[in-house]
Amino acid sequence: MEKQIRAKLEELRVLLQNDGGDLEIVSIDGKSVKLRLKGACGCCPHATVTIKDGLERILREEIDPEITLERVM
Repeated sequence: MEKQIRAKLEELRVLLQNDGGDLEIVSIDGKSVKLRLKGACGCCPHATVTIKDGLERILREEIDPEITLERVM
């Protein structure tokens, strides 16, 4: 499952990069993923929405409904 998560996040990075941001995968432990947002996304007031309503929702729909994403600084 880790390979699927990493591959999907790599695909989604392009969307963040188009807005001047990026993401870094800090760790993947089973279905728990820790991410660090960088660039414009790192200081964006909508970062939580990006993670929960964007990235996490897509991973849950396409890979496993129990995946959780957590933002780390």
